[in-house]
Amino acid sequence: MSAATAQAPPAETLPRADSADVALLLEGTYPYVAGGVSSWVHQIIRGFPELRFALIFIGSLAKDYGRMRYELPANVVHVEVHYLFERTTVPPIQTLHGDAEIFEKLERLHEYFRAPQAHGANEALLGELVGELNGRLDHDQFLYSEAAWQFILQQYRQYCTDPSFVDYFWTVRTMHAPLWVLSRICESMLPVRAFHSVSTGYAGFLGAMLKRRYGKPLILSEHGIYTKERKIDLFSAQWIADTRSVFQRDPTELSYFKQMWIRFFEAFGKACYDAADSIIALYETNRLRQVADGADPARTRNIPNGISLATFGPLRHQRPPVIPKVLCLIGRVVPIKDVKTFIRAMHSVVQRMPGAQGWIAGPEEEDPGYAAECHALVESLSLGDSVKFLVFQRLTDLLPKIGVVVLSSISEALPLVLLEGYAAGVHGISTDVGSCRQLIFGLSEEDRALGASGRVVGVADPQALAAAAIELLGNEAEWRSASAAGIQRVEKYYTQDLMFASYREVYEKALLAPAGRPPGGPAENGANAKSGVCPVAQGKRQ
Repeated sequence: MSAATAQAPPAETLPRADSADVALLLEGTYPYVAGGVSSWVHQIIRGFPELRFALIFIGSLAKDYGRMRYELPANVVHVEVHYLFERTTVPPIQTLHGDAEIFEKLERLHEYFRAPQAHGANEALLGELVGELNGRLDHDQFLYSEAAWQFILQQYRQYCTDPSFVDYFWTVRTMHAPLWVLSRICESMLPVRAFHSVSTGYAGFLGAMLKRRYGKPLILSEHGIYTKERKIDLFSAQWIADTRSVFQRDPTELSYFKQMWIRFFEAFGKACYDAADSIIALYETNRLRQVADGADPARTRNIPNGISLATFGPLRHQRPPVIPKVLCLIGRVVPIKDVKTFIRAMHSVVQRMPGAQGWIAGPEEEDPGYAAECHALVESLSLGDSVKFLVFQRLTDLLPKIGVVVLSSISEALPLVLLEGYAAGVHGISTDVGSCRQLIFGLSEEDRALGASGRVVGVADPQALAAAAIELLGNEAEWRSASAAGIQRVEKYYTQDLMFASYREVYEKALLAPAGRPPGGPAENGANAKSGVCPVAQGKRQ
């Protein structure tokens, strides 16, 4: 792990080991970011104390992360921290011709990612190119070779609909530069028995590289669909150039460079799906989305999140006899959580239910600009006495004090916070995203017979959210009925024990699998083995 690509926060000693059982590939999440996915990772590690875990953390820039937000369990024996956009020493400028054969293969791989079904499986080709990132396709060749220049020119002339070649050239460079960082991560990987990525994206593509290089099993667990979440981010991204004139722009059409980034992440996802032995979704809709995006249905399955009843069940007895008129949004203060809709809903709630409180419990450092806008919105609506920003809170302290958990998100998967609230006797109001409708109304006929454990409202609809909150908090019989349904639902379908039993099957299958020879590389897994290709981690995951 080179100093240019990996860096521990000051005064933090990271554990090191010569080997591990499972390498967790973590993009912008545990252990440096608190929230749903990180909580799940911590839960999985603690749930399998007999396994030795290595954490491979991939972040954007060192300044984006502080200290660890979790105390590492004893069975975390190795931690690496890599920042993909840190400044590194640029190779000296030199004249290079480049290898035409390599770039011909690269063009065929691009064609495959653009239209996988039309160009057939290219898993072996990906494996070959992975092995060349430190050889005929090294960083020097990418930056300075005549073959690379001609390749970029050809792609621009054939596909680009934006008139700016300069923007195209630098977009290509920005996109691909982290491949060589990930190549070095792969090259220095400690010996493990299996790889487990918690997303596609950069971590997932690293998983594909590692699988091709070492032949060890790759497990993929997707909480949200990474490509979908990146599309949401890219739709509103201001840092991507759009050089079209005001007359050329169609508000219903993304700029070419945004489309490039979307295709880039779609290609990462396809590569990870092709390489993964087990592809796990939290619920059926996302599993079907994985299949639509190229995952082999035979390798997909659903394993819903589960929570510790022993931790959250006793909180029911700490609740006051009177239902607290407190709505609490538990989550990061970032645009995807749509905190502004929650604040606007609180404006209606306090007008109709004086004394009601809206709490926002989650870290604000990920997007300080958005957090500042949320604080300003509270002030502009004169809600300073009614809406409180609590930053990060222990759920076991928070849940007994609130009347309803609120999710106003524009995207979710299967949110742990709803299940934790249920176990503590607190029902939820959620936007109609991810599996939230399933969690609130039930999935099977037997599940639905338990009743509604809250309310579902439309995305970005503060009036509907306010009306649902007033209906539940203003009617004790409705509130207690929803609370009882939530308790029964979580106890029957979403316990930690059920989740651990399913993952035990996955881990046993992976760890007992005989090592095979991967396409495009040898099967041995050693600290100094040669390695391959990959993309980059942007931002943080919840």
